[in-house]
Amino acid sequence: MLNGFFPSECPRCGKPSDSPRHAPLCYECWGAISPYNGPSCGICGEPLASGHGSVCGECLADRPAFSKAYAYGLFDGTLKEAIHCYKFASIRRLAAPLAGLLGGLGLPAVDVVAAVPLTKKRLLERGFNQSMLLGREVARMTGAKLLPHALLKVKDTPAQAGLGRKERSLNLRGAFMCGGPVSGQTVILVDDVITTGATARECSKVLAKAGAREVYVVALARTKK
Repeated sequence: MLNGFFPSECPRCGKPSDSPRHAPLCYECWGAISPYNGPSCGICGEPLASGHGSVCGECLADRPAFSKAYAYGLFDGTLKEAIHCYKFASIRRLAAPLAGLLGGLGLPAVDVVAAVPLTKKRLLERGFNQSMLLGREVARMTGAKLLPHALLKVKDTPAQAGLGRKERSLNLRGAFMCGGPVSGQTVILVDDVITTGATARECSKVLAKAGAREVYVVALARTKK
């Protein structure tokens, strides 16, 4: 009904939006979103050049504090467009259908769900934490408890875009602290996109130091080098 009065175009194909659930993306474009099924690291999920190895070089050299990272697809095409609409155009209703994509990943049973946090300043600027809204949906799907303040970002950091793996890691050092009861708990950490994995590594390290028994990471997409 709203689309009849305020018609919108699908940002992917330009056709009229015909979906009340995941507008402005149309049914056809949304249906084209597919999971990544290629070779990937069994720990961090980074796409690999071939299926001959099961663990990437970085995880072999420096194993992360999380047990395994899951990502639905590659940060490309319609999935990238949908995430941009959700995150940067503030179309919050996309949180539910986007999180629904994660339902087929075979996520492990956990006690609590946490989300990668924003600083108070960044939260005020954006108006919402995209990872937290996804985390709320993941908690509903898994039956786990959502801990909104399990992690806090206590240091403003420069934008990660354009930084290499090492620079991103240094940029995030000391940026997070644990703010919730995670001791002895198995945790799913939710993020929107995994790029180098520096954020997931730092957040998982903080959760592990606070006593989390095990940490899993789940994201909508993973960038491919």
